[in-house]
Amino acid sequence: MRKLAALSTAQAKLFVREPAAFFFTLLFPILLIVVFGVVFGNEPGGPFNPQYGYIDYSTPAITVLIIVTVGLMGLPTQTATARENKILRRFRAAPMHPMLYVGATVLVYYVLSVVGMAMTVIVAKYLFGLRFGGNWFSVWAGFTLIAAAFFAVGYLIASVASTARIAQVVGQLLYFPMMFLSGAALPLQVMPEGVRSFAELLPMTHAVQLLQNLWFGQGWAGSLTHVLVMVGTLVIALGLSARLFRWE
Repeated sequence: MRKLAALSTAQAKLFVREPAAFFFTLLFPILLIVVFGVVFGNEPGGPFNPQYGYIDYSTPAITVLIIVTVGLMGLPTQTATARENKILRRFRAAPMHPMLYVGATVLVYYVLSVVGMAMTVIVAKYLFGLRFGGNWFSVWAGFTLIAAAFFAVGYLIASVASTARIAQVVGQLLYFPMMFLSGAALPLQVMPEGVRSFAELLPMTHAVQLLQNLWFGQGWAGSLTHVLVMVGTLVIALGLSARLFRWE
């Protein structure tokens, strides 16, 4: 446990020293909440749900955005950089199990995602009266499933990318289209029918809908398709990354 704690502390320090990762994980979601709140307000009775407002609807979606930012942009770039700098090779040669390094990385990014969500929720509640109609344990379980799925995708990107720069570009190519088409940044309800149909093919769309359903208390029964997509993404990405991952 001490080794895991030491590695986790080192990973957290590296994250704090990276301004872009810090901004997009912890500050950008808050900025979105403030902008959306000022522009659209949070009065109930909008086009989404008669009991909830725009910020109520957007907060779980922005939470998914935090997870995907970490999974597709932070984790693969950091892992590929460590491989380029021969850090992964040293861990593999060290007396401790090399997977301890992976465990520390996943733990740190998961905790940072939770912190990002907590900060976003606090700002939304304090400034715009955020409403919540679900069960926090269910939301946490959904959050964890989504994080596991996209972290696995992040490791898959790191596995096939030969350099940190390529990992960063691949992550961005996946991240930005899904950000705008999945309902994470803009509600799907305001998009054309053709765009909404295409969005159903994106795993991030199902992640957003899953967390929104749990947030509004609709439960797991009405989210089976979304859960299956997340589990399928996790299993496929984890299996491929385990097969393709390179320590050097």
